[in-house]
Amino acid sequence: MKPKSHLLGVGLMRLKKRLIFVPIACVSVVIVVAQQPPPPRVHTVTKKQKLSLLPANSSSDQANRVSVEIEGSQRVIRSNGIPKHKTGSFPNAGNPNRIREQDHVYRVPADPQAADQTTPIQGGEFGVAINGVPFDPGAGEFFDGEPGWQYEPLSGAIALGIDVSHAHVQPNGKYHYHGLPTGLLDSVKLDPNKHSPLIGWAADGFPIYAVYGYEEPKADGSAIKALRSSYQLKQGNRPGGNAPDGEYDGTFVRDYEFVAGSGDLDECNGRHTITPEFPNGTYAYFLTEQWPVIPRVWRGTPSDDFQHRGAMNPRNRVAGIQGQQPRNRDQMGQRPIGPDRFGPPEFGRPGFGGPEGQGQFGGPPRPGQILPNFMKQSLRLNTEQQEKIERLQKLVDEELREILTPQQMQQLNRMGPASDRLPPDRRPPF
Repeated sequence: MKPKSHLLGVGLMRLKKRLIFVPIACVSVVIVVAQQPPPPRVHTVTKKQKLSLLPANSSSDQANRVSVEIEGSQRVIRSNGIPKHKTGSFPNAGNPNRIREQDHVYRVPADPQAADQTTPIQGGEFGVAINGVPFDPGAGEFFDGEPGWQYEPLSGAIALGIDVSHAHVQPNGKYHYHGLPTGLLDSVKLDPNKHSPLIGWAADGFPIYAVYGYEEPKADGSAIKALRSSYQLKQGNRPGGNAPDGEYDGTFVRDYEFVAGSGDLDECNGRHTITPEFPNGTYAYFLTEQWPVIPRVWRGTPSDDFQHRGAMNPRNRVAGIQGQQPRNRDQMGQRPIGPDRFGPPEFGRPGFGGPEGQGQFGGPPRPGQILPNFMKQSLRLNTEQQEKIERLQKLVDEELREILTPQQMQQLNRMGPASDRLPPDRRPPF
């Protein structure tokens, strides 16, 4: 039997190999943090509330400017981000930001193709509306406890100052939609007796429609119906402990799961169909009246123009929809949970990206984290790579606990960024 000193030496050698990225990551992150707004907010609320929407009683001093042009193989959407429709009053009690002109330039494939695997939204916008306002479904609001529990902005659990178009404003003045863009839908005369007109473009280039489509997706002249999402609330209660407790009621993104065949749409909230603009058929996304409302997963390859630069959460509190291939994973993209039942591709498990520009800003990685979140986002890891890195991270964490004393582990935890630490009464008993 080999002496403990030898085993410890081997363990340290293995650990050094696995931690090779850490010094580089720390230097890189400091640069990112200096350029980013404050980190996301954390809360202890675990129950949804009635969503109070601000009336549309304000008009911008700036006129809406938007153009859509085909340049080579790309469709290029340029806008100043000012909607044509009226908005709520900003700033307001739930949102301290004022709407300001932007310089949006989005390039998407003019002839989009489905990718070999789906891609969950990771720290960016899903697409852009025809009026030049981005669709940005997530929010930088997280549970103060176990990482991965991101609040659903339309749950009403957190007052975010959202207006009747289900939109509000980021710190940089960017007005963006979290749900059905009522003002835009009124302007295009959305009609329950007609197929929805085109209302936007996704980051992968496929078209976006709202609610109403053909009952038979490939039959011209088919009856019109309100298409339903195939996401449903999970049954039972959340795990509790350091994670939120209470029933799965839609307060958090992770409260939902994809149930194949339960609705009209796939895990990307889309389907192959003919539309008025594409009579020969196309893959198309639909905004729905049920969660997720705005899709959270792309069928094709998303353009980098929709990413929030350097936008990753310093607490790893990315929530709810992660995993490159939701059909093989739960919690919105992780482990299988039964035939035809899959969690929504989760933005919320440790180490992966999350939505909303206000919330995913890079912070120092926690001690022992082998890849900081912004680096994972930049690398666009596939499912297999994510799984391998997650397994490697678990090995690193286990070896740290084996090598260091409980007191040293507590000290190591205190050395991490303040936003990454658990409150003293909730810190794991290493």
